[in-house]
Amino acid sequence: MSKILIIDDEEKIRTLLSRIIELEGFEIFQASDLKNGKKRLENSDIDVVISDVKLPDGSGVDFSKNIKENYPWIEVILLTAFGNIPDGVQSIKNGAFDYITKGDDNNKIIPLVYKAMDKVGLNRRLLQLEKQLGDKQSFDNIIGKSKTIESAIHSAKKVAVTDATVLLTGETGTGKEVFAQAIHTTSPRNKHNFIAVNCSAFSKELLENELFGHKSGAFTGAMKDAKGIFEEANNGTVFLDEIGEMPLDLQAKLLRVLESGEFLKVGESKPTKVNVRIIAATNRDLQKEIDNGNFREDLYYRINIFNIMLPSLRERISDIEDLAGFFLKKYTQKVGKKITSISNDYLNVLKKHFWKGNIRELRNIIERSVILEDTEELSVGSLPFDMQQISTAQSTTDKTLSAFSMASAEKLHIQKILNYTQGNKAEAARLLEIGIATLYRKIEEYKIS
Repeated sequence: MSKILIIDDEEKIRTLLSRIIELEGFEIFQASDLKNGKKRLENSDIDVVISDVKLPDGSGVDFSKNIKENYPWIEVILLTAFGNIPDGVQSIKNGAFDYITKGDDNNKIIPLVYKAMDKVGLNRRLLQLEKQLGDKQSFDNIIGKSKTIESAIHSAKKVAVTDATVLLTGETGTGKEVFAQAIHTTSPRNKHNFIAVNCSAFSKELLENELFGHKSGAFTGAMKDAKGIFEEANNGTVFLDEIGEMPLDLQAKLLRVLESGEFLKVGESKPTKVNVRIIAATNRDLQKEIDNGNFREDLYYRINIFNIMLPSLRERISDIEDLAGFFLKKYTQKVGKKITSISNDYLNVLKKHFWKGNIRELRNIIERSVILEDTEELSVGSLPFDMQQISTAQSTTDKTLSAFSMASAEKLHIQKILNYTQGNKAEAARLLEIGIATLYRKIEEYKIS
């Protein structure tokens, strides 16, 4: 049953309104002043507040602001004996649903209450969706308990509550955007936009327009002014993924944003001022890019105020089982299959794989296996053929070599490198720092397929 709180210091008015509204099936609570009204709000799940403007201990207009700040789903209807425009305007600014004069309320109050209740329902649904979205993007939903990932999460939580620029580094597929979203969600800017852009996905001209927007007439087809990402994310966060791919002249414009909060739109001579937090990410070695003349050193020091290195999946093997379980649940629901477990052999292969694409690659492997698997348990047979070979090689090794021998470790290591190079023996020999002839001899000796 929907609940309504009536606050008025005149008992006759409270009683009359209560009788009128109770006939519609609502549960009514009463308070004679703001102090008792606050207590009722704390102890009851109120939907709508109907309050007098002038109360013995304060103003209903000011109280409506307090209600919306602490109970954003509640709608407030204000009543006054002497309506005036300034109070009415301020009431709406403070978040009140409506402002009506006493005497008209008997005819207006019931339709108004029903309209307010409709909005309360919408408010509650929106708050629930926001909570789900916030939960999804928070640090609590980053999977893993290994020391390496916990260290990265700890650092990210520390910097999230500040306004510092963050540089996320690490191999591709390690979850840099997930971390960026979690930092934004935990930051004071979380009520404003988080906008991500992949700097490698656009040409120079398109990236400049995407980031900074343009003035009408700046180029053919520019029929009207357009905002860029920095303007859209004002007071929020911009996530620049693959920042190492940004052209040098755009790096200069980005440096100006970091230094002064200003930029020029394409075709504009007057600067636009914004207040944004920048989180950047790259899988490149930016120091090498600076040495090669591909990245500005001054920009590097501006974005590298707080660096967080995200570990590769090879550095957090103990997290693979939890990650695989998470993706299994996700894709069985998506595909509509009943696969409830993962075989030990399957998990062992996952733990021995090199994971060049890290978590993104693991996610894709699990999705593929869910599609192919015909039983209720993920088995080695649903893995890609090259990964099945790891299982076969390991099985053979277990039968022919001692698990503690150097030969066993060497064979497994060579097999991993060959999987990483996708069978390219010249590249494998280079990574192993041995001659190609030596590699062929060991492949034959260990019967590596």
